[in-house]
Amino acid sequence: MTPEAAPEHDHGHDHEEDGWTGPAILEVDGTEYAVDVTLVGHFEPLDGRYHWYGRVAAHADLDAALGGKKRPARVTTAVGSADGELSDVDPWGRYRLAGTSTPPFAVESAGELETAS
Repeated sequence: MTPEAAPEHDHGHDHEEDGWTGPAILEVDGTEYAVDVTLVGHFEPLDGRYHWYGRVAAHADLDAALGGKKRPARVTTAVGSADGELSDVDPWGRYRLAGTSTPPFAVESAGELETAS
């Protein structure tokens, strides 16, 4: 199952960020959830790695399964897949999703990712 959405870019920061807003499949503890995510990321020259992060829209089944606890997760968008961690539920029931490595979305600066891997 591959979700479809257009990549989104936000250039209002000091460093250029790539990103993705749209549907995704989130696999947690062997169960898949169809979710909506908003993710951004950037290459961090201080540690030489690509960091991506964002939020998963509130999802009742996911929240019932996790109960607000941290869990490793695999996120798949129409562009790619990556492993990350779910944590920090905000007051609106959105889990934070973060990872370090090749992200689950297209990156304008692909050469930086090759250096980071």
